[in-house]
Amino acid sequence: MFGPQNAQSLVGVAVILGLCWAASENRRAFPWKLAIGAIALQAILVAALFGFPVLRAGLAGAGQAVDGLSASTQAGVAFVFGFLAGTPDQPYPLTNPGGLFVFAFRVLPVILVVCALAALLWHWRILKWITRGFGVVFEKTMGLRGAPALATAATIFMGQVEGPIFIRSYLASLSRSELFMLLTVGMSCVSGSTMVAYATILKGVLPNAAAHVLTASIVSAPAGVLLARILAPRDPAAEQPQALGPEAEKVYGSSVDALIRGTSDGLAIVMNVAATLIVFVALVAMVNGLLGLAPRMGGAPLSVERGLGVIFAPLAWSLGVAWKDAGLAGSLLGAKLVLTEFTAFIRLAAVPVGAIEPRTRVIMTYALCGFANVASVGINLAGYSVLVPQRRAEVVGMVWKAMAAGFLATCLTASIVGAMPAALFGG
Repeated sequence: MFGPQNAQSLVGVAVILGLCWAASENRRAFPWKLAIGAIALQAILVAALFGFPVLRAGLAGAGQAVDGLSASTQAGVAFVFGFLAGTPDQPYPLTNPGGLFVFAFRVLPVILVVCALAALLWHWRILKWITRGFGVVFEKTMGLRGAPALATAATIFMGQVEGPIFIRSYLASLSRSELFMLLTVGMSCVSGSTMVAYATILKGVLPNAAAHVLTASIVSAPAGVLLARILAPRDPAAEQPQALGPEAEKVYGSSVDALIRGTSDGLAIVMNVAATLIVFVALVAMVNGLLGLAPRMGGAPLSVERGLGVIFAPLAWSLGVAWKDAGLAGSLLGAKLVLTEFTAFIRLAAVPVGAIEPRTRVIMTYALCGFANVASVGINLAGYSVLVPQRRAEVVGMVWKAMAAGFLATCLTASIVGAMPAALFGG
């Protein structure tokens, strides 16, 4: 049933579209048809994935696959690291079972295994055809041209820099609006490897965690396209003719070669994630230490988290979160923006069941599921400087706006999910 909470989430839709329109480079070119179509597409995708028994069973199967993948990964981790992997047979008396969950041994190895599997599925052409299928959907339903549509689809599964690699030869000829759109979509979604990692983090506190995370990344792509088109409207005169040929892709010599090279690529991602988390958490801790020297406010010391919670609480409420949870939800949005979504998901998973409303946890899962954070600005600058060096100055000028658009895109997705009946998600 549609109730006051669902109507509350529609406030978020209006606020996000209004903010993007106000910051648009051409307010008169608001894409009304695209806005209606993109929001309808998101709602239809969510309703279909959770409403149709066959698709819902597929999402449930994805959850079981994540559990199996996590268990299999732990077998490999335990072989290398022994009891440090959190195995039941600990050599010392166990007083805190929760302490067995160590991020470095339980989450990062999953990314490594998924990257290897993704390379294998690409070599077998399974992932390639899935990507092309989504590309056709985006091309037909959202009016994208062939190359940007393919890159948008690839970004959902491969990541914010890896996706555009498939149209590398076309990047120089894209219009400014299309280039901005790719940057925005990259920060609106997550990669296949991190989807599994997030589901692993949340599975103890969120039913059907894998289904929600997978759905979040897919349906946030249309949101990213929409907000990018509002902020930087399409200019048909700037679009050069394209004839989409064979995309630039990784070619593997054999299945074993795919696994080995996929593992190497995964190792680079794992090290990047670990290093980024260490640096950004350390920097925030330094700032919190300085803020702690100031007089207490409200009986507690000042901190980055408290400040971000206050700033983003109204936005969190507009997404459909109960006001009593808005402070915490706002701090999670701030953590996602400053400390990466990994930190935000870890903190969301640390909130005990019952401490916040189940609806809040579901909405925040969708709001946090994207690469829009400060670290991604550097990742995109480095990546696009290699992919299309002649347009580096353009990327520098739009990457921060793309981060803001990607951040709002996941919030738009969360609002649309919040506006839908809770019974659809089993609650």
